[in-house]
Amino acid sequence: MELSEKELSWLSFNERVLQEAADEHVPIIERVRFLGIYSSNLDEFFRVRVADLHRRLRLEQAGAVTSSGISAEELVHQVNERVQVQADRFNDIHLDVIKGLARRKIFLVNNDQLSEKEGIWLRKYFRDEVLHHITPILLSETTKLAAVMNDEDAYLMCALHKDSQTQYALVPIPSEQTSRFVQLPRIKGQRRKSIIVLDNAIRYCIEDIFDGFVEFDSADMYSVKVTRDADYDLERDVELSLLEKMSQGIKQRDTNRPVRLVYDETMPDYMFNYMCENLGLEADSETTASGRYRNFRDFIGFPNVGPRYLENEKLPALNSTKFESAENVFDAISKSDILLHYPYYKFRYLTDFVRAASFDPAVRQIQVTVYRVANNSQILKSLIEAVKNGKKVIVIVELSARFDEEANIEWARELTEAGVVVEFGVASLKCHAKIIHVLREEEGEQVGYGYISTGNLNEKTARTYTDFGLFTKHPEITAELTQVFDFIINPYKKFQFNHLLVSPNFSREPIYQLIDDEIEAAREKSRAEIFLKVNNLVDDGLVKKLYEASQAGVKIRLIVRGMCSLKAGVRGLSENIAIISIVDRYLEHARVSLFYAGGKRKMFITSADWMTRNIDHRIEVGCPILDRNLRKVIKDQMDLQWRDTTKARVLDPEQKNAYVTRGNRKKIRSQIAIYDYLKQLEKSRD
Repeated sequence: MELSEKELSWLSFNERVLQEAADEHVPIIERVRFLGIYSSNLDEFFRVRVADLHRRLRLEQAGAVTSSGISAEELVHQVNERVQVQADRFNDIHLDVIKGLARRKIFLVNNDQLSEKEGIWLRKYFRDEVLHHITPILLSETTKLAAVMNDEDAYLMCALHKDSQTQYALVPIPSEQTSRFVQLPRIKGQRRKSIIVLDNAIRYCIEDIFDGFVEFDSADMYSVKVTRDADYDLERDVELSLLEKMSQGIKQRDTNRPVRLVYDETMPDYMFNYMCENLGLEADSETTASGRYRNFRDFIGFPNVGPRYLENEKLPALNSTKFESAENVFDAISKSDILLHYPYYKFRYLTDFVRAASFDPAVRQIQVTVYRVANNSQILKSLIEAVKNGKKVIVIVELSARFDEEANIEWARELTEAGVVVEFGVASLKCHAKIIHVLREEEGEQVGYGYISTGNLNEKTARTYTDFGLFTKHPEITAELTQVFDFIINPYKKFQFNHLLVSPNFSREPIYQLIDDEIEAAREKSRAEIFLKVNNLVDDGLVKKLYEASQAGVKIRLIVRGMCSLKAGVRGLSENIAIISIVDRYLEHARVSLFYAGGKRKMFITSADWMTRNIDHRIEVGCPILDRNLRKVIKDQMDLQWRDTTKARVLDPEQKNAYVTRGNRKKIRSQIAIYDYLKQLEKSRD
């Protein structure tokens, strides 16, 4: 069976992000931000996937048998080669973007480009706003860089020279405490707007940091960053609570083995060799030479100090006529299922749903799963208020949501202190489902209201991630939602799901059956189609099943944002499969599967990607779209994406990332077309 290596496929996805930064049709400020997104993605890639590769490599070197296919050593080599090629491309795009900003009178200035007046102003600003956030680390012969460099921070590696003596020092760049971008005062009569990056401000004011403590005549300063293995082990002490174990586990991440050093490519050899030796990293395979700045992810927040047209035009979130025309949220959902597509619709309908449930006298119980939420989550605050109103509130908090563990630990403590029943799910299974169940008393009966989504209950990410959220009162769906929560809390009990696709035990076989039904239809010369939209498609069993369907004559269309191990268009294997990927202003995050099913068109939205971890090792929930009208709305939007001639790339076996050829077809940018479609839909409902 032909498969693409998922790590290389992921790098191909990040290359599509880099394409957006390179695209001159993208507004210049957005191009800067795409460079930040690319960098942020790459950081996580090394912390998770490359770290795992290095663990596999060490197992192979120790003689252990690992999975078949390409060796870890060869894969590490290919990854490093491709990352370096992309790093060079990144630097070229970065220079081009800097020039593009300059043409629009926005200048990113270095520390050696300041006028005297700008220098005086910057020194005062530095002393007042920045200096108190900086505590340099003076390095001695016994200092271990791996022990003092934080995975989350970028640094300036400094060599302070005095006569023949050199004092090494690490200066952290405090971008979490103050802005990474400092706008210099405008010169009267000039249109020029100058911004200095915090790194360069530190370079300019280096004497203010060390004055009176370290004497030096000259200083070499180069940006550096260490990426660590993001994995951790939980303390096995049975007397520790899960919260305590998680707290100890994430502290371990700070001292985990470095897997990459990213450094300024102009760094002199003496400093580079010193860092590699001290960190215990291989200079050839565990380092990446790059540009002047580290933690480029901060550039996601690059400010627009120019005209509005230098960034994407804002698309005002739409009102839902079904909610707006109803007396309250429960009345609206009682009339019909309601589907919202974020960020095109206002997220407040979800927060209003939870808020209303928190004080509605008829509501008896609220159950919610929490994976990633906003720092100032209105949903969780409403749940705390619900307890004050006498409701029973049960929240499943996923403590091991990668990189959100600390926030979730704090929320778990706050919810518990407020009287919320907090559960932590099934041991060894992440709860990745995004569901809410509200139990309401109506005419003497307990009636369930449900919310099932492809994305997190997070007000912040809902502004930039595309996701579907379904509100339903369908009794069979809400009854099974009750079972899902029961399963999470009591996994030893037996359950049966006839509608929902629930991982880990009740999704793989139903999906196989849905594909088998299409295969059988194709063999009977009937119409057979599968239309799938996911973030990642790397499960061997599901890929094999899609290959089988293709060979049987099933027409398969796939929209895959990220990793894809399936190879489309291979003779004798996958001629009937075509794949595209869309990268644009919003992050495509919705997961939808549509099966022709003899004309019944069975459709599901789900929190699960087609990855082994999501199908077999996580708690996920997929929900059928039973309302015919809503199925049409989703299908129409997926068709718009399939016809995208602006932001869609073809995913071919060579991973070339070529844009879909437009030919004589109408120019369609699907994310804008979907917004217009939904806007017109709501207008027709008025």
